[in-house]
Amino acid sequence: MVASKTDLFTEEQSSLAAFAGALAHPARIAIIGFLQENGEASSGMIVNAMPLAQATVSQHLTALRKAGLLNQRPCGKKICYSINCEEVLRFCHSFQCTLGTAGEPPPPRESHCCEDE
Repeated sequence: MVASKTDLFTEEQSSLAAFAGALAHPARIAIIGFLQENGEASSGMIVNAMPLAQATVSQHLTALRKAGLLNQRPCGKKICYSINCEEVLRFCHSFQCTLGTAGEPPPPRESHCCEDE
């Protein structure tokens, strides 16, 4: 039996990839920024704040919600969105733990990268 590509990675790695993927579009970053600045907002308010069509904003909201970055609740006849702070903090902590000191040079080690060539 052949393993699927998702079976090759830990649940944490897959979760972080989904989180990063959800933020991999400038419109989604703008939506998160809008909600951070304004708090909970209806989809109509978010659409009015974005230079995009309503359908496009809805697709981005869906992607952010599916990744766990946004909460959604009914507000009368509207849908309201807010940042899922617990999940965002969890993901940020996971990224920090995963990347650790990735921006710092590694300690000196003997290189073995060209031995087989």
